[in-house]
Amino acid sequence: MKPLGADDPRLVGRYRTLAVLGEGGMGRALLAVGPDGRFAAVKLVFSSLAHDPVFRDRFRREVAASRLVSGAYTASVLDADTESDTPWLASLYVPGPSLADVLDEAGPFDVAGVRHLAVTLAVALADIHRAGLIHRDLKPGNVLVTHDGPRVIDFGIARAADGSDLTATNALIGSPAFMSPEQALGGQITPASDVFSLGSLLLTAATGTRPFAGTSTPQTLYNVAHLDPDLDGLAPELRTFVEPCLAKDPARRPTPQQLVDHLGPVTSATAPWPQAVQALVVRQEQRLRTVAQAPPPPAPPSAAPTPSTRRRGFPVPVAAFTAALVAVLVVVLVNVLDDSESTPPVQASEPQVGEEEALSVERLRRVDPCTLLVEARIPSWGPLVPDTDSYSLDTCYYSGSESTRILLSLATRFQSGIPEPGTSGRTVHLTTLTGCEAAIQLPEQPGYSLSVHDPDAESCEAPKQAVEEALQRLRGDDVLLDHPAGSAYPLDPCLLLDDAAVRDVLGPTKPTFDGLHTCRWEGSRSARLRIAPGFPGSEPPEGATSRPVSLDGVEAEMVTDADRIYCRVHWAHRHIDDRHMEDVSITYSQDEPVPCEPAQQLASEIVATLPRG
Repeated sequence: MKPLGADDPRLVGRYRTLAVLGEGGMGRALLAVGPDGRFAAVKLVFSSLAHDPVFRDRFRREVAASRLVSGAYTASVLDADTESDTPWLASLYVPGPSLADVLDEAGPFDVAGVRHLAVTLAVALADIHRAGLIHRDLKPGNVLVTHDGPRVIDFGIARAADGSDLTATNALIGSPAFMSPEQALGGQITPASDVFSLGSLLLTAATGTRPFAGTSTPQTLYNVAHLDPDLDGLAPELRTFVEPCLAKDPARRPTPQQLVDHLGPVTSATAPWPQAVQALVVRQEQRLRTVAQAPPPPAPPSAAPTPSTRRRGFPVPVAAFTAALVAVLVVVLVNVLDDSESTPPVQASEPQVGEEEALSVERLRRVDPCTLLVEARIPSWGPLVPDTDSYSLDTCYYSGSESTRILLSLATRFQSGIPEPGTSGRTVHLTTLTGCEAAIQLPEQPGYSLSVHDPDAESCEAPKQAVEEALQRLRGDDVLLDHPAGSAYPLDPCLLLDDAAVRDVLGPTKPTFDGLHTCRWEGSRSARLRIAPGFPGSEPPEGATSRPVSLDGVEAEMVTDADRIYCRVHWAHRHIDDRHMEDVSITYSQDEPVPCEPAQQLASEIVATLPRG
C-alpha cells in the first residue's frame, strides 16, 4: 500500500481518494471515501483499454450487470462512470485481509472454516451468476475475510454471460492456478467455470497448497486442463463437496445453489475463523479507522482534470483493477508532548469509546500518558502531578503529596501476577516483586499491559485503583494528543516496511509487535524499527562510530560498534523544536559481523513510506 502519487487524482466523481490500493494488468485501484462517509475501492481503467471501443462497450454492459449484484457475500457496486476518458467503477471497500494473506500468515483453515467458505462463496457465486455475470477470476486474492464471513470482490471485471469478447484481441483473463480447464484451453466459459475455481480455492484453503501450480504458466495451464488434483490431504467430509467441483467436465460440476442445498445454510452470524484469523481482521479494521482520521492528502502540484471530467483528452496514468484490497498505507498526524510547565487537570468526561477500543494499540499511540492520572486522588498517595520533563511517548512518572514516584506505562511487557476482578469487570494482575504493579492486559497484544507501578507500596490497593482510573480516562477523547502534520508518532511501525522489502533483506519473516512504537523482524538476520523522541546533536554510544549517509535526500547517521555486532541507521523525521525531534531508527543484526548495506536499504524503504510534513 502506498500514499497517493503526484499524478493520482484527488477526486474521482464524488469520491475523495486517500491511498493507492494496488496496480495490475487492467488499471489502478484507489481507496476513497464517498459523500455518505462510506469507504470505496475505486478502480480506474487503463487508458489503453479505455480507448478500445470493444472494451468500453463491454464495460458498460458489465457495470450495468454488476449493479444488480447485492448479495451478503459480495462487495456491492456503489457508483461508476463508463463515459469519461478514464472509466471507473467504485465498489464498497471491505476492511478485511484477503484470503491469500490469511493463508500466508495463519495457515490452512480447519474443517469448519472451509465449510463456511464453501457455503458463503457458493451463495456469492449464485448472486453473481443471477446478475448475468461470470467472475472468471475467483481466487484467494479476490476473497476478503471479515468477522461474519468472506466477501467476493472484482466481479465488476468479470465477463458478461452473453459470451461477448473481453477485448478486440480476446485476451486470456484469470489466474492460471485457479482457472477452469475450459478457461485454460480457451474454450467456452460458463458459470460452471467459477465452480471449478471455487473447488481449487477450497482445496487451497484446506491444505495451504495450490492444487495445479506448476513451475511455469504453461505447465500450470497444462495441469489444470489434464491432471487430477491430489486430494489425499483433504478431510473426508470436505472431499464430498470439493471433489465434484473439480470435475474436468463442466456438466458434472454442481451449481452454486446445489452446493448450498447440500451443505445447508449458515447458522451463525459470526464466521468460525480461528483466533489468528480474527486477529488479522481486527488489524485491518484498525487500519481503516486510522485512515478515516487522516487529513486529505495534499493536492498535486498542478490542477489536473479528474476522471469525473468527461472527454477532455486528459490521460490518467496507469490504474488498476486489482483484488489486492489489503492493507492501506496509513498517513496519520499526531501532536508531540509539549514542554509546558504544568498540565491542566483532566476532568472526567463522558466515555467516547468502550474499554476494548480504549485499550486498542491504535488508540494508545495517540494517548498522552501524562494526562491519565492528573489530579487523580488515590488514598495514601494524595493528588498526582505528572513529571512532564521525562519526555516519553509511552510512560509518565507521577508524584503525590504522600507518595514517591509512580510510573504509568501504556504498553509494558505483561508479567503474570495474582489476578483480581476489577470494578469494570476486567481482570487486574498484581505483582509484588518490588512494591506493587497493577496491570490490565491489552486485548490485541496480551503480552503487553496498561500498568501502574509503585516501587514503595506496602499493599496493592492504590496501584489497582490507579490503573482502573487510567482505564476509565482512556475512554474519553480529552486524553488524546492533537495531530501536527507529518508526525510519525501515531504510525504503526510494522506497516512502514512491506513484506517484499523485508524479504529481500532478511529472508522469510513476519513483523512482531515490540511496543507501541517499535517493530522487529527476527531470524538468522534481524531488524528492529523504532520511532522515539530524539535530541539533535546527540553523540553515538561509547565504543561506537558514526558517519553521515543520505537516504533519498534525507540526511541520516549510520552507527556501528567496533565489533560490528549491529548497524543502526537513524534520522530526524521531524524537528519539533531546537531541543527535540522525532527520531526514526532501523537496527540490523545477524549471526556474523554485520554489514551496513542492509540497514541502509531498509532505511531507504522507510523514508519512502513515511509522510512528509
